[in-house]
Amino acid sequence: MSGKAIFSLFVAGLVAIGVYMSVFIVYPMEQAVITQFGRIEKAVADAGVYFKIPFIQRVEYLDKRARYLEQSEREVIASDKKRLVIDSFARYKITDPILFKQKAKTLINLEGQLNGFMDSSLRDGAADLDFRDIVRDKRDQLVEAIRDSVNIKTKRLGVELVDYRIRRADLPRENSDAVYRQMQTERQQEANGIRADGEKVARQIRSRADRDATVIIANAKRDSEITRGEGDAERNAIFSAAYGKNASFFEFYRTMQAYERSLAKGDTRLVLSPEGEFFDFFGGAQKQSAPAAQ
Repeated sequence: MSGKAIFSLFVAGLVAIGVYMSVFIVYPMEQAVITQFGRIEKAVADAGVYFKIPFIQRVEYLDKRARYLEQSEREVIASDKKRLVIDSFARYKITDPILFKQKAKTLINLEGQLNGFMDSSLRDGAADLDFRDIVRDKRDQLVEAIRDSVNIKTKRLGVELVDYRIRRADLPRENSDAVYRQMQTERQQEANGIRADGEKVARQIRSRADRDATVIIANAKRDSEITRGEGDAERNAIFSAAYGKNASFFEFYRTMQAYERSLAKGDTRLVLSPEGEFFDFFGGAQKQSAPAAQ
């Protein structure tokens, strides 16, 4: 091979290397920052094939997607002076790569600043709410306030906090038992109060029922006495009418009733004279016969 051919191959190789070193590809989930001698030249946010000056310009790729950031447990103090342990996480994304490179420079530095921003915003937000609000009633409001507060601070870094979540908000472990005992005591007091109210109502109901029963029984006795009196009066009227119609038969009937009452049990013993009136109807037909009813 001649010297001219070798030189041509050498030049072609240099050109190929130059083309290779000057071309870079940006994928849809990426964005790129081009620097020259450490100075930021431009940023590329759209996917495609781009050129740079080989050996002079450098390309740094940054993720367009939201990144996950775990925040370590933080102990905060609520407005009612109760201490809480907050476990949270966040997701952020780089919205301005040039600003990010100028201010934060690296992801490690950025995440350190983000943790500081979230910590201070969390403490400020918790100080405005009481324990119940943080744990349950106004947690969403607290999360939104923290996200807005952090985004004000991260805007100058070219970063947006797209999501912030409180995974767990609870009392410190050393306080949990004491709070549990306090809650148990409060529930027990409430239960005792409810039982006392129930017993009071029960006594009132029983007293009212006893009073009503006494009135009902008294009215029933009164009505029964009235009915009995009316029955006795009617019976006496019937007896009087019967006596007026047939006195001898009425006397016979009354005597039979006396026999029935006296001998009802079957073991009654009477010591009487055979000549007494009580035996007038035991002597058969020769003594006295029953009067005829009219």
